[in-house]
Amino acid sequence: MTAPDRLYKAYAFDLDGTVYLGDGLLPGAAGVIAELKRHARVIYVTNKPIQTPADYAAKLTRLGIETSSQDVVSSTDALAGYLARHAPASRLFVIGEAPLVRLLQQAGHPIVDEAGGVEVVVVAFDRGFTYRKLQVAFDAVRRGARLVATNPDPYCPTPEGGLPDCAALLAAVEAATGARAEAIVGKPSAHMAAAVLDRLGIPAAGVLLAGDRLATDIRMAKQAGMASALILTGASGLEEALNSPDRPDYVLRTLAELVPAGRPAHPTFSTPLVRR
Repeated sequence: MTAPDRLYKAYAFDLDGTVYLGDGLLPGAAGVIAELKRHARVIYVTNKPIQTPADYAAKLTRLGIETSSQDVVSSTDALAGYLARHAPASRLFVIGEAPLVRLLQQAGHPIVDEAGGVEVVVVAFDRGFTYRKLQVAFDAVRRGARLVATNPDPYCPTPEGGLPDCAALLAAVEAATGARAEAIVGKPSAHMAAAVLDRLGIPAAGVLLAGDRLATDIRMAKQAGMASALILTGASGLEEALNSPDRPDYVLRTLAELVPAGRPAHPTFSTPLVRR
């Protein structure tokens, strides 16, 4: 498998580890996205629920990639959609940060701070996670509350190495209660794929998703029928890709290689997967 030899109608880019790391753009990101925007619809897809889509759009714009909030699909979008379908106006206890809480309140959910009356416990990336939050979640689930999580990522990549993410906190709640989340709505779930395709308004066959994680980005793309490109600037490496059941269509060292050869002068080196 080689680098893409054609343009797609739309591109969906993961953010952390693919477009940027911390507060710095990764090699090739600005140039390739600018070029692709001339020919295709471009959006960004993140499992990280600690900021709003508007916050992510502002960060991209600050880094030199002009973006609107409508160009960002996050696990909060998938969560809001899931709750609207399966638990409308439900009383929530949220293990999560303030932006997620505000978005859920705006969607019509009462947010409570005690276990009594909780209908759904929501678990997300939460840098303010405490034993008390674990206790309230434990009590609520033991009293019959349902359990839903935003994303399955064990950690979020950072320039320093990483931060424990939603899966670590969900594991604590599941271990304590013996319950299992009824849904984890971020990548690679069908809930997130539907949110992405709905935002694009383009059939999956015309979309390429570029990301740095095999188990989330690439798996979601393959299950949804999108093309996939693993970018080797984040969580998953080449050896893992060669041996993974989540085999990407393309493996690229940087985003700069995503533009087909013959387009503007970007490096076109690619690392083809070897068929086994």
